Amino acid sequence: MTIELAALIHWLSGMFWALGRVGGFCMAAPIFNATVVPARIRGALIVVLTMVLSPLAPTQMDLFSAAGVATMVTQMLIGASIGFVLQLVFQAVSYGGILVGQSMGLGFAEMISPTSNTSVPVLGQFYMVMVSLLFLAMDGHLQVIQLLADSLRSMPPGVTGVDGKSLWAIVMAGGDLFAGALRVALPAMTALLLVNIGFAATSRASPAMNLFAVGFPISICMGFIALWLALRGLAGAYSALQAAGWQLMRGLVGL
Repeated sequence: MTIELAALIHWLSGMFWALGRVGGFCMAAPIFNATVVPARIRGALIVVLTMVLSPLAPTQMDLFSAAGVATMVTQMLIGASIGFVLQLVFQAVSYGGILVGQSMGLGFAEMISPTSNTSVPVLGQFYMVMVSLLFLAMDGHLQVIQLLADSLRSMPPGVTGVDGKSLWAIVMAGGDLFAGALRVALPAMTALLLVNIGFAATSRASPAMNLFAVGFPISICMGFIALWLALRGLAGAYSALQAAGWQLMRGLVGL
């Protein structure tokens, strides 16, 4: 069995272009870049996705030329842009949990996130876990793999790339997505605002009462009740944010 050098280079070029796009995505996307997952498993996932998507990215461009290096950088930028938009959606929901925690007096409670190894508020991490489970339950991981495959057809390597207008759209959409964090936190924050107004009225009626000693435990208890009731609407709020995120990601790759 003989293997021609031209066929081997053609196959390797498709592998490299797919590797650039998949690698850029996995570096920026949530769940896929989680440090809690062993590096070997993440590396194996990147290799498997690269092998699956490589037939969609054939090109005759020289890998070691200046154009080839620029194309590889472009592929990583495209993948990272898709992953960054998905990261914005997750962080928007997590920020909603942070707002709820600050309203109920748990803004100081922090923990080490197993996904990023940084200190994050407890409720923010709780919402991050919830949105990760929703993402997997709604087959979001399959949809994003399909999006990567479609992007290789709509934006083949060496032909097009992410332009400045698309990058600016990501910046503008960041404000809209984080505005969605208020929709996630608004029910619980409204309930806790009413509790705080009640504390203010009580303080005016009885100035001698130590409201800090009484109000802090009550605020936390009422916050957990409001949080439990508000979780029913989390799926709908996340679905709206995710729909906006999918629309932006499809626009980035020309779909």
